[in-house]
Amino acid sequence: MSISPAEFEKLFTDFRREAFRLETLDDYSGSSSPEMIRAFLAGEPQPDDYNQEWSDEVRANIEAGKRMYRVHILARPMTDYLRFELGWGYRKNAKAGEEFFILDTTDQPNPLEGVPDFWMFDESSVVSMNYGEGGKFLGAESYSDPAEWMTRRDLALSRAVPFAEWWERYGNE
Repeated sequence: MSISPAEFEKLFTDFRREAFRLETLDDYSGSSSPEMIRAFLAGEPQPDDYNQEWSDEVRANIEAGKRMYRVHILARPMTDYLRFELGWGYRKNAKAGEEFFILDTTDQPNPLEGVPDFWMFDESSVVSMNYGEGGKFLGAESYSDPAEWMTRRDLALSRAVPFAEWWERYGNE
């Protein structure tokens, strides 16, 4: 069932224990600031207020005792967009308390091929995210039966490594 942007946003403040995200694309530039991507690629310093609203939301949730974490499935070499997202976004949001993991499929098959991006809140509600060309966010659908999604989360986590460890090894490639 389709979910409105307002209903989707409310889930980020209403969850009680944990919010998990699976990211499967190598390009979300259609949903990002072209100016920030350009600045990153030009080697400019990250603005202090970059992605501040999300970072503040993460920090507030973490301080309230909630967990926010995600797995990103990717293969090297990284796209320019992934270098931007991981180099600026992940590193900043990790400081706010969000946990990141990488499932690198460079040398192995993707165990979740064809699975869409999703958020799962408190293992009870799931929102599958729909993207168009270039990672443009098109909308989301809500699911009430989380069992299949929990299996996907668990598989992703079992094959992923902590972002900091992965970034240390591959971040400069």
